[in-house]
Amino acid sequence: MVKIVLVTGASSGIGKESAKLFVQKGYTVYGASRRLEKMKDLKEAGVKLLEMDVTDDASMVSGVKTILDKEKRIDILVNNAGYGSFGALEDVPIPEARYQFEVNIFGLARLTQLVLPAMRKQHSGRIINISSIGGSLGEPHGSWYHATKFAVEGLSDCLRMELKQFGIDVVIIKPGAILTEWNTIARENLLKVSGNTDYQILAAKHVKMMEMADQKGSLPIVVARTIVKAASCKRPKTRYATGGGAKIILFVKKLLSDRMFDRLMLSLMR
Repeated sequence: MVKIVLVTGASSGIGKESAKLFVQKGYTVYGASRRLEKMKDLKEAGVKLLEMDVTDDASMVSGVKTILDKEKRIDILVNNAGYGSFGALEDVPIPEARYQFEVNIFGLARLTQLVLPAMRKQHSGRIINISSIGGSLGEPHGSWYHATKFAVEGLSDCLRMELKQFGIDVVIIKPGAILTEWNTIARENLLKVSGNTDYQILAAKHVKMMEMADQKGSLPIVVARTIVKAASCKRPKTRYATGGGAKIILFVKKLLSDRMFDRLMLSLMR
């Protein structure tokens, strides 16, 4: 039986590469995004397109209904849609902070709610939540982004235990530095928000560090391969660190005290 996959944030980066790779592996794939015009190549590759905004409940309800009406089931949900907005906490307007939570956590949670009745009925399914190494550590100017990723990790751990009784598994993917538009957007937002405030000196240093991280980042296909592996293996790990130095960074974080890690992070912002 061909498995049915829904991938959010499929218009670029990790989401786009994951959708294409799932198709190549023989899955029936629905790619969801606000920007249908950026998914023309996915349609040509065999991905079924859905216009969906994870901050718009009606579009999520409609998208899930479309899949269930046609396929009668959903086997794998990849919650990949995400948004990174950086700036010193003092500088970031609360509406912007709320929007980041709407995209990164509430949208993820709502879409999960929508697919779970079908997964429970079929007594199988897999929820794959794209977090970040930022769900295990902090950095200056990333308070709201990291808060959302810590929330994704906590939500996923709780959900995994809730859903075990129904044969549904929950997996967290923790990418490191990946060559996508995310880093560019985060840098631009950081300069826009804190580039001319009392935090401007450290903000400028942070931007340089992020630019250097881009030079050492992995291609999105690296994460896509990990996602497909997590979706297809019989007994997946609860967490997969992948790409862009993710494993070594998380290893160093475990070794160091909080104060030592703070010093390390700030020393990289020269």
